[in-house]
Amino acid sequence: MNRTSLPLVSVVIPTYNRGPMVTEAVASVLAQDYPAIEIIIVDDGSSDDTPGRLSPLKNRVTIITQENRGVSAARNAGVAHAGGEYIAFLDSDDRWLPEKISTQTAFFASRPDALICQTEETWIKNGKPLFPRARHKKRSGMIFEPSLELCLVSPSAVMMRKDFFLDVGGFDESLPACEDYDLWLRISMVHPVYLIETPLVIKQGGHDGQLSAMPGLDRYRIYAICKAIDTGRLSEDQHRAALAMLKEKCRIYAAGCEKRGRREEAARYRTMATAYGNSDTPPAPLHSA
Repeated sequence: MNRTSLPLVSVVIPTYNRGPMVTEAVASVLAQDYPAIEIIIVDDGSSDDTPGRLSPLKNRVTIITQENRGVSAARNAGVAHAGGEYIAFLDSDDRWLPEKISTQTAFFASRPDALICQTEETWIKNGKPLFPRARHKKRSGMIFEPSLELCLVSPSAVMMRKDFFLDVGGFDESLPACEDYDLWLRISMVHPVYLIETPLVIKQGGHDGQLSAMPGLDRYRIYAICKAIDTGRLSEDQHRAALAMLKEKCRIYAAGCEKRGRREEAARYRTMATAYGNSDTPPAPLHSA
C-alpha cells in the first residue's frame, strides 16, 4: 500500500504502571497491516518501569509524560498531539489483531457519512477465554437506549474522526471511572455508532489496576445519565428511557449506601431518583461522593 494515499490514523495509548503490558499493546500496533499510523503513548505518571520499557521505542512512537491525572486526561492529551484524520484508542492492557486498522479505514471509505465505528472483541480473563453474556452484546446504529444499562462500546475497539471527537468535547476529565460510558452516551444520543462484527481486539481482564473493578461505579453512571438528560437533546423515547434507568441505578446505589451505613448519601440518591423529571431544578448529581 502507498502510505501517502492513505488517511493517517493516530493511535492513542494511555498507560499507568503497566510496563510489561504496554509494550505488548504497542507491538500489536506496530504489527498492523496498515502503514499510515502514528503512535502516541501517554504515560500518566507511572512509578514502575514503564519509562524504561518505552525508551527503546522512542524512535518509532511519540511518548508524552505527564503527572498522574487519570485516563481521560491522558487520552485527551494524546488526541491534542495527534495529526491524524482518524483517532483510535488502545488501552495498555489490550491488543489488536493485525488487520484492525485496515478494516476500520476500509469501513469509513465505504461509508463517508460515518463518524465512529467499533469492532467486535475477544475477552480473556486470567489467561482463559471469557464469553460475554447476552446483555453485553454490541449493537450497531442508534444505540443510546441499550447503552444506558451498561457500556456497550469499548475504547480499544473504537475508531472515529478526530474532528468529531473534538466536537463532542472529548472525555470528561472530572470522572475517575466510567468516562467512556459518559462519552458514548453523549455521542449515541445523536449519532449512530457502527459495529464491524469481526473480533479484532483482545481484551485482557483479571489483573490489578482495572477501573472496571473500582467500587461504586454506578454513581459515575448516574452522573453521566444526568448529564445526558440535562442537555435537552434527547428524543422523547430517549428521555423516558434515561429517566427510568436513572431511577433504577439510584435505587440500587442508594441500597448499597444504606447497607454500608452511608445513610445521608443513600437519602440523597433516593431524592435524586424521584426529583429528576418532576422538577425544573432537580438536585445536582455528585459523582465525587
